[in-house]
Amino acid sequence: MIGNWNTTAVRTLRSLKGTSAPMTYTLIAVCCLIFVLGPASGFTPSYGTGEALAAAQRAYFRHWGVVPAGLFDGPAREALTPATALFIHGSWVHLLGNMLFLFVFGAMTEERMGRVEFTLFYVGCGYLALLGYAAANATSQQSLVGASGAISAVLGAFLYLFPSARVTSLLPFLFFLPLRFPAWVVLPFWAALQWLALGQAPAGPGVAYLAHLVGFGLGFGYAWGRYGRRTKVRTARAPAPEGENQP
Repeated sequence: MIGNWNTTAVRTLRSLKGTSAPMTYTLIAVCCLIFVLGPASGFTPSYGTGEALAAAQRAYFRHWGVVPAGLFDGPAREALTPATALFIHGSWVHLLGNMLFLFVFGAMTEERMGRVEFTLFYVGCGYLALLGYAAANATSQQSLVGASGAISAVLGAFLYLFPSARVTSLLPFLFFLPLRFPAWVVLPFWAALQWLALGQAPAGPGVAYLAHLVGFGLGFGYAWGRYGRRTKVRTARAPAPEGENQP
């Protein structure tokens, strides 16, 4: 069994070295592994079942996630939680939705930025996105987890770097027909949906739409400031990424 795991690990590392976007796939793999080993997946018997499992999940999210009230008034270790929260997800839907967006938009963005810059960009913007949400909800005791702030930053950078890249979108008012639009249409539309949802979001647990918007703005601003007009990539004839645009 140990030998099989070692062989699998070696093959995985070799395959990552051969890709043009190894950090994108590494981030996806790490998020998936952490989720499977954590209490939210239901795969680890040691967390128990029923109320014991629910209590373990609450404690897990509170320890590794961002609790705005604790972030600003708690111990120094709380300052690390906006980074650790990027790798924690609350459910299978939460995980798979985020990883789909990272898979679709992360590879081309990483290819443009390079491995090291992309990794620092991803973690840094994700940290600031969660920090921005916490600052706007400084008295909240609710735990915030998920990579969506960092992934939203990737979407923002993608919009600036590859505005003409074609993205497959599912539009519900057209019976979920997959239609292809350029990124400059799809991604601002996605951001507009986040803004509208933010205005209607109830108080308490839910989707952190503000973190999405902060991350998106940070990503677009970083790409604009870092690369500028003269180095912006033109992708009118480039291979089109496949993705979904869902709120």
